[in-house]
Amino acid sequence: MRIDLASTPGHQERPNEDWVSAAIPASGGGVLVLLDGVTPPRGADGCVHGVPWFTTRLGGRLTELSGSRRDMPLDQVLAESVRATADAHRDTCDLSHVRTPQATVVVVRWDAEYVEHLVLSDSVLLLQAPGGEVTAVLDDRLDRIPREVLHSVAATDALRNAEGGFFTAAADPAVAARAVTGRTPRGRVRALAALTDGASRWTDTFGQGDWADCLAVLQKEGAQGLIGRVRALESDAARPLAARSKRHDDASAVYAEL
Repeated sequence: MRIDLASTPGHQERPNEDWVSAAIPASGGGVLVLLDGVTPPRGADGCVHGVPWFTTRLGGRLTELSGSRRDMPLDQVLAESVRATADAHRDTCDLSHVRTPQATVVVVRWDAEYVEHLVLSDSVLLLQAPGGEVTAVLDDRLDRIPREVLHSVAATDALRNAEGGFFTAAADPAVAARAVTGRTPRGRVRALAALTDGASRWTDTFGQGDWADCLAVLQKEGAQGLIGRVRALESDAARPLAARSKRHDDASAVYAEL
């Protein structure tokens, strides 16, 4: 088994809001957790802690439960992790605020029989079959919202964790039912990767290759190699970004060969 991961902040003067972890439990198999903290618009968000605190708390709980509670499906793992994180700041913060700290989620867990996955919001999971075919597991609800709508802070707030909008892990455990989940026989997965949108833009923003090409970069150059390629593309002032993209975003990637 080979696991490689990297995470780089979008700006050195700001904390990295991503979280990425890998665990190999004593019981065998493995766990990957990747979160992309949602940077709120300027203004109040009802929380005294901030996004890095939230992703650290949620990521740590997801990693522990995914590895220690093999009897618990991943959507229940997410629900319990969101609940525990909310309880940690319920007495000090307004968790009903629409911009309360939140994050995208990818969780992958495997044992001798199956590879289980959960994806919520716009981070990406890639699964590679023994023959080399690559399948992208996506939650594309955010991509279905017209760009002009997302230019409006008020309109975006109205769509956060709302029917007809998009969903992220925040303070309500019920959001776990909105995640994209599934499982694949272990023998049908040779390798896998999880990417925050700061790293997946090599494919979905800059169009440097398809998802199979992206996984090939991870295999050959590692997670930091892919992020380095993204940073080089971002630094090219002549290359336009998508309307809702930052010039530099926190970028995280994790790659595992099973």
